[in-house]
Amino acid sequence: MRKISLLLLLITCFSFSQNKQVLYGLSQTPQSLLINPGGKIENDWYFGIPFLSHIHASVGLSGVTAYDLFADNAVPFGEKVSNVIYSLDENDFFGVNQQIELLSGGFALGKNLGRKKYISFGVYLETDVIAYFPKDIAELGIEGNASNIGRVFNLNQVKASGESLLVFHAGYTKKVSKKLNYGIRGKVYYSLINMSSINNKGSFTTRAGSDNFYDHIFDLDLELRTSGIKGLDEAEGAGALLKRGNLGLGVDFGFTYTLTKQTTIDASIQDIGFIRHSRNVENYIIKDQYTFSGINPLFPDGSTAETAQEYWDVVEDNFDELFQETKTDNSYTTFRPVKLNAALRYAFGNSYNETCDCLDNSEGYLNEIGVQLYSITRPRKIQNALTVYYYRELFNALRFKGTYTIDSYSFKNLGVGVSTQMGPVNFYLMADNLLSFQNLAKAKSTSVQLGFNYIFNQK
Repeated sequence: MRKISLLLLLITCFSFSQNKQVLYGLSQTPQSLLINPGGKIENDWYFGIPFLSHIHASVGLSGVTAYDLFADNAVPFGEKVSNVIYSLDENDFFGVNQQIELLSGGFALGKNLGRKKYISFGVYLETDVIAYFPKDIAELGIEGNASNIGRVFNLNQVKASGESLLVFHAGYTKKVSKKLNYGIRGKVYYSLINMSSINNKGSFTTRAGSDNFYDHIFDLDLELRTSGIKGLDEAEGAGALLKRGNLGLGVDFGFTYTLTKQTTIDASIQDIGFIRHSRNVENYIIKDQYTFSGINPLFPDGSTAETAQEYWDVVEDNFDELFQETKTDNSYTTFRPVKLNAALRYAFGNSYNETCDCLDNSEGYLNEIGVQLYSITRPRKIQNALTVYYYRELFNALRFKGTYTIDSYSFKNLGVGVSTQMGPVNFYLMADNLLSFQNLAKAKSTSVQLGFNYIFNQK
């Protein structure tokens, strides 16, 4: 039981959405193909600087901020904790997502390198954790059960999962015509560590007792599934960790279609896939119904052979039996969080051609506005986000994108991204929830992305 409690605590403490609304559709940056393999391509070939081509980190919690708990004011800390607990519900969550691209590249196929076909590939390390707020358990913790006689505290609110994995991928993008691009990306997942506890059921109820003051009724059906953790303390070095992984497969699809000269729609679906966990698996299961009548206030009298110490031993043994977990090494399958992106774009503003001393749209438009929808499957329900954005090509070497997003965390998420080209070197930097940078303690979420690439024949 202690192991289950510890692992759930770690998941909860280190537990976001993976929305990359600033990067999505920014075709000058090669990493945008990771979000939509059917996106537009603006280079003949590129390679990312190892470990620096794409660094992404996000953290968030819905419904509450660190400031609510740790503000320097006259409110006692215990009262702050109570206020936070009562302000949250079972749909609130905590999350972290991180990606580091270890290797990436891409090149065009064809005699004239006309971008009719394009191959992209790479490998990245991703960590994704989410934990929902167990409201009933939290309220039981601060109120106790004496004032909640007869109330059923639900244990199905305990939902958490976390994983660290390597993703090896290769994508194919085809320009069918001036109007249509489509693409597909195959993925091999190599899970390093997985923890999943999302199918919990059961309840805890206190009722007036017959043999004692109260009966504590436990109806438990709890499970924590893990892979890669068993024997981790005995593994030596990163090489040993890499040998412990579990394999899975996945696929991404995407397309871009030009409706008119200035209007485009595009969409993608990512991570339709699974991982089969069969190595270094250790599962903890508690499944039982039990009524604990507490401590009898009347100790054994002289008419029985039972001593006081024996009585206490029986009480302790009865209580411990309630939390005896079953440990198994049964294989299990997890499914990746599926992500959907879809956008409608409108371009305007002709560039200036010095040759003819006139406006010329043959090289594209300087401005773009659009709306983007994002969805991701999560253990309790699908999370959605809606973004409107403005894109501007300031000059050949610098592109700008500003976003406004409504999501599970905030209704005032402002983001910005810049991409610059200095010779063959491409650098991009993106961040959202900019208003929170004034005081990070009041931020419900924040994310940062940056990277360096070598790009050749950029258009």
